Amino acid sequence: MGGNFLKNKKTLWAFLLTLVLAMFLAACAGGSDDAGDTENGNGNDGETAGEGDAAEGGDLLLMVLSDASSLDPHGSNDVPSSNVQANIYETLVFQNADNEIEPLLAEEWENIDDLTWQFKLREDVTFHDGAAFNAEAVKANLDRVLDEAVASPRGFLYEMITEVNVVDEYTVEIVTEYPFAPLLAHLSHSGGGMISPDAIAADYEAMEGGDEPGSVISQGPVGTGFFKFQDWTPGEEVILEKNEEYWGEPANVDTVTFRVVPESGTRIAELENGVAHIIDPVQPNEVARVDALDNAGMSIQGSTSLSYLGFNVEKEPFNDVRVRQAISHAIDKQAIIEGIYDGYGTPAVGPIPPGVFGFDDSVEPLDYNMDEAKALLEEAGYGDGFSTTIWTNDNPQRIDTATVVQEALAELNITVTIEQMEFGAYLEQTAAGEHDMFILGWSTPTADADYATYALFHSSQVGQPGNRSFLQDPELDELLDAGRRETDQDARAAIYLDVQEKLVELAPMVYIHHQEYLTGVSNNVSGFSTLPNGIYQLHEVSISE
Repeated sequence: MGGNFLKNKKTLWAFLLTLVLAMFLAACAGGSDDAGDTENGNGNDGETAGEGDAAEGGDLLLMVLSDASSLDPHGSNDVPSSNVQANIYETLVFQNADNEIEPLLAEEWENIDDLTWQFKLREDVTFHDGAAFNAEAVKANLDRVLDEAVASPRGFLYEMITEVNVVDEYTVEIVTEYPFAPLLAHLSHSGGGMISPDAIAADYEAMEGGDEPGSVISQGPVGTGFFKFQDWTPGEEVILEKNEEYWGEPANVDTVTFRVVPESGTRIAELENGVAHIIDPVQPNEVARVDALDNAGMSIQGSTSLSYLGFNVEKEPFNDVRVRQAISHAIDKQAIIEGIYDGYGTPAVGPIPPGVFGFDDSVEPLDYNMDEAKALLEEAGYGDGFSTTIWTNDNPQRIDTATVVQEALAELNITVTIEQMEFGAYLEQTAAGEHDMFILGWSTPTADADYATYALFHSSQVGQPGNRSFLQDPELDELLDAGRRETDQDARAAIYLDVQEKLVELAPMVYIHHQEYLTGVSNNVSGFSTLPNGIYQLHEVSISE
């Protein structure tokens, strides 16, 4: 990069990903083996367009399965929370649907040397509370997400940062411990959302009084985004309103409401009745029904997501790798995809999705093989089986998957009890290690293998950051650390090949499939899309009459 400032889409990271991600941009709807562009039932590419003329204003209503767990961008690491946060807060840079890095709050950046990045910030931005956005605000945010007292589950994104230096009012310098190739992609993550420094100060003051980190920020989030916070009734809805003083092009709609509606049939009925504008998710077996509606259609988006069945490897008998491998062999992934997801998605070999840097299709999976499963259990001393539990939240596909797993493991004399939990409690208790087996998902918003593997499997990340399997393997840690530090992309790819093969062998989870996002959208809505990381794009959404 030399000493020249990088602008717009001219980043090293985007260049390195271009060829790898080519397959990601050319997929079809349905059970395609590739993941990519949005398609919908109205015959449009890229977004769902309305039938009438787009109009300014209106109240956009999204009906969603799960509530946010936190409105503090440093205080959670789940997609429902990120979907709300991404409209309130903004990051220094933005990673678009083509996985290219674009300027956002930072207009330009320079890689001064292997360890030092300098960012020139926009000078026309203020927070929703009137506080100035400047280099001091950036430092306050990065210092906070790295503060051990805050214990951010997103701290892993930035733990390679050793210094954040204010050069002048609108220039900030970031120094890393080692060269880190995906730094720009990590800074585009919603965990890098910029919070008002006044809100950060108030939150620290509350912490000194005994409150939990994020208690002030989550209840009254303040960012620079095109929407600002209006109200949150936990378990029911979050309401955002248009930021009339937004530094860029203002949003089109007046308000956005994320309403929690757990029942899929209710969501579809409200879309059909014209009450809801967007519903998420649509169940795979209901896609045809939504596509046949006169007033709505489907948006189908390939993803960088993984669905998985995880093991708590600290608990018997899952501390025996042979038991974990046996269960992996006992699960027919293709049957789950066809029977539960109606063919939407592709079987997973490991945690890294196709289209993400580091994915290697030469890795051999633990294929469906019930004979091998029985032999491994016998060898481990569990030929007569055992009793255990599977935890799942209120996602219908996860519930159905748990049932399929329950039936499959019965053939191995393993008795499984399924326990369904509310999403917030589910995240809290799996982070605490109170589970045996659990079903969950993981998205890779940075399109890099580091994000797909580090938080899920590094021993430093057990619990809330992502490693809910509680896997602690020194050899794997060494590989994951090496993948972060290597600057040569060919060498990085070789490291992540070793990582994938090691994770197949260790089998801390059954890697089930890489899903497709299925969203129902009213014909009156235009400008809506979903990024491959699952984040709704609402800035340019309009509602027509």
